[in-house]
Amino acid sequence: MEQFLTPEFWVAVGQIIMIDILLGGDNAVVIALACRKLPVHQRTKGILWGTAGAIALRVVLIFFALTLLAFPFLKLAGAALLMWIGVKLLAPDPEDEHGNIQASDKLLAAIKTIIVADLVMSIDNVIAIAGAAQGASNHHQMPLVVFGLLVSIPIIVWGSQLVIKLMDRFPVIITLGGMLLGWIAGTMAVSDPALVNPETLPWMPKITPVDEALKYGAGVAGALLVLALGKWMLARQQGAAAAS
Repeated sequence: MEQFLTPEFWVAVGQIIMIDILLGGDNAVVIALACRKLPVHQRTKGILWGTAGAIALRVVLIFFALTLLAFPFLKLAGAALLMWIGVKLLAPDPEDEHGNIQASDKLLAAIKTIIVADLVMSIDNVIAIAGAAQGASNHHQMPLVVFGLLVSIPIIVWGSQLVIKLMDRFPVIITLGGMLLGWIAGTMAVSDPALVNPETLPWMPKITPVDEALKYGAGVAGALLVLALGKWMLARQQGAAAAS
């Protein structure tokens, strides 16, 4: 029980909530599109059951992600993916990704649409949340994930419009979110078993012990790299748009 009172636990919870809010905007759009043709009296049911199914599926995926991250090099691969997700958060693709979301006037069909679409779109959330959960004790990672997701559900489902307006008004929220993903990527990379476990691939140079200075230094480097790449890509997109 004392593990739930540690600063590391609550820092990781805060990271998970912020990640799910930042990367969950797409999911809020999917929910709205999938349920827009339902009768009014069924829309709440469609939102609740579709969201519940999507979250349950995501918890299962995160469980497997946490297990897989114990294998050599997968944390390094996950860190690279997180860096890319962070960069794309700062310089999003202008193309609309939701034009193929089909609405339905049947409750079960709408719920299925929400769950399937969330599965396709949740890889970024899964990797990011699994990375954030690394900050907690190994024995409490899944309770941490479940708690963080449960807290973020009402924010996404009922407060998504408010969150979107806040992000439009204060773009620094997006910037900080992208840098958070870079921070998680950096700290994840230096904890890869291939780099820190003497018994894993013993022929490779190791960086054990991983002290706090190295961990935080890697996090800062990841955050700054995401910021620099994101700003560079955004400048290129704006330049291309101005030239066309």
